[in-house]
This record gives sequence, C-alpha cells and structure tokens, in this order.
Amino acid sequence: MAEIYAYITHKDGVADDSALELIVAAKKIDAGAAVTAIVTGAGSEVDQAAEAVAASYAKVLKFKNDALAYPNAEVVRKLLVNVLPKGSILLVAHDTFGMDLTPGLSIKLDAAFVADVADIDGLDGSSLKVVRQEYSGMVSTHVSVDVSGGAVINIRPGVFAPDESKSAAGTVEDKSGDAGDLSAQRRFLEVVEAEVGDVDITKSDVLVSIGRGIEDQDNIEIAQELADAMGAVVSCSRPIVDAKWLEKSRQVGTSGQTVKPKVYMACGISGSFQHMGGIKGSPFIVAINKNVKAPIFQVADVGIEADILEFLPELTEAIGDI
Repeated sequence: MAEIYAYITHKDGVADDSALELIVAAKKIDAGAAVTAIVTGAGSEVDQAAEAVAASYAKVLKFKNDALAYPNAEVVRKLLVNVLPKGSILLVAHDTFGMDLTPGLSIKLDAAFVADVADIDGLDGSSLKVVRQEYSGMVSTHVSVDVSGGAVINIRPGVFAPDESKSAAGTVEDKSGDAGDLSAQRRFLEVVEAEVGDVDITKSDVLVSIGRGIEDQDNIEIAQELADAMGAVVSCSRPIVDAKWLEKSRQVGTSGQTVKPKVYMACGISGSFQHMGGIKGSPFIVAINKNVKAPIFQVADVGIEADILEFLPELTEAIGDI
C-alpha cells in the first residue's frame, strides 16, 4: 500500500478546517493507514500549527523556512517534489491554493491527478475509485484511478465530516533540512484584505444566504425579513454580487468571504464547491431549493424542496407566531 500524506494549510498558527476532513478522506482510501501530515511555514506559527495537527495525525512533518512564510504554490511544489517518496498519495484541499499547487505537482511527480473529489469508494488493488461531480453537481462521475505510481488528489472541502476526536497523539518531526532549493520566480507582494461593508458576515452565528433562486433584486427583502425574524444576517452567492444586488462583502465563497456560522440557510443556492469552500466549521446547513438534484442537498443537514419565494415568507410568519 502506498504511503498517504496530507498537505495542511494554516493561518496565524491555526490549521484550516480541511485538516480534519483530509484525515477522514485518507481513511476511506485505507482504513489502517498511518497518515502523515505536512505543515509548512515560517516562525512560531508553523510550530503551533504542527503541534495542533499532531492530535489528529500519526506523524507530522514540519518544514520551516523563510521562503515558506507565505503559501506560494511554486515554492511548496518544489518542496513536495523534494520530500515526497515516489509512489505516495498526497491529499490536498480543493481550494484556490490547492488548485494552484496540484496540477503541476502531479506532473513533476509523474503521478495521477484527480481534482475536486466529492467522495471515495475505496481502493481495489492499485485502482482507487473516487466520485467527482460534473455540470455544477448535476451528475456524479465514478472514476477509477491507477495509483500504482502515486497520486495527487484534491478533496472538496466540506464533503467529509471532520474527525474531531483528536486521538492520534502523533509526533512532530522537523524536516526543514530536507527542503532543498526553494528559489522561485514568483514572489509575494502583499495581502489585500477583503472590504468589510455595512455588515460583517464573518461574525454572524446565523446566515440566511441567497442565490439565483431569489430571481429579482426586489425579492431580497423576503430574505431580509426572515433574517430579521431569526436574528440573522443576509449573505449571498457570487451571482447576486455579479448582478450588483448586494455588495461584495456579503458574498460567501472562495472568491468572497470565509464564514463560520452555527447555522447556514442556503436559499436558492446550488452548492458549487466555490461557494461551499467559503463555509467552515461544520455549521448546521438548511438547504431550500426547488431543484431536488442541487448538490447543496448532499451536504445539508436538512433539505427542503421548495420555491424560496413561497417558502421563506411562510417560514417568517411561522417564526413570528412562536
């Protein structure tokens, strides 16, 4: 069986929520695997992240270098080519950084590559069976991948319930000396923080989020009335911002804000990975959509097949009667 590794991203010493999801994905490949995490960075932040990740992974390889202070995919790619054993399987979250890192990495490693994996059916000999989604989640594609020469696999954030047991009591090994040449043509300039508008959706415990199903700008008031009744905040998916119906600061997703609410109501939202990538912390998800095949239903805790223009006012009225 090939060795399984997971590349873990972190910010300010706190590992991304996907760290607890990647370990679950790895166990679906091989339930008995001792999965190794790879954590990169500079300064004390990488030390903090590595120690935290060791609670969930049997082994953590830590690489500390000034060149790794910012998650530059070109630099991390060179590092992973230098340190990953031939034939190993690497799992990476399918976020903006993962999409930048992994295609070129698979070529450098001469390994198989699968992007945006939504489920794993298991390993049969050297053939790994995974599930991807096509046509905005309308079709599930079952793919068999030959991993005899290794593989780089992007796991869609949020599709695997995180393993929060933190019972591994793993070890951290400082492998900074094995990093090799980390020179790069690409260089980091600055971080530009997203604008905070009249409402900061990242601070809200309850979000009423609207997508294309709202149909018209005037209908946003329906969602706002529900949010007022629930003590929530209205957020949205990218099409609403593109239409200039709400400001960018209310957009949830990989190109918008990252939120971590306790309850997330997805109203007329299909549930693309770009949108779901902005939702962290395993909130209770309520999906309302008249398309029963919408991919949001696959991750929702409660799914309601309904037209939001009819359902939301009824829900608002019901809440008001409580």
